[in-house]
Amino acid sequence: MKKLIAIAMAAAALGSAGLVHAHGAKPAQYGGVVQNASDMQFELVNKDGKVSLYVDDHDEKKSVTGAKGKLTVLAGTDKKETTLAPGNDNALVAKDAIALPSGAKAVATVTFADGQTVTVRFTVK
Repeated sequence: MKKLIAIAMAAAALGSAGLVHAHGAKPAQYGGVVQNASDMQFELVNKDGKVSLYVDDHDEKKSVTGAKGKLTVLAGTDKKETTLAPGNDNALVAKDAIALPSGAKAVATVTFADGQTVTVRFTVK
């Protein structure tokens, strides 16, 4: 009887492992660094000297129309901030040129049009 209970518990644990993994960060789609927050996926991208923050909600592009935000980058003792404004589709774009050096910590705070505010933290690779 004890063996049967142990087998049942092991099977239940293995079955639920897939559910936990399903909410993990998916690979980068835009060439940046990916983090999850509030059941959404955020990707911080530095391409051609321009910084963008892409937002996906359950594998769908999340509209950033009416959204606003702030990006703070901490590199050693250096701290830089810029505002984020809606760009194309699901991208928020940094207003100012801002460096994302390897090893820097970045914090983005985004307020969507519906009033939901999400803070997401990144470590730049």
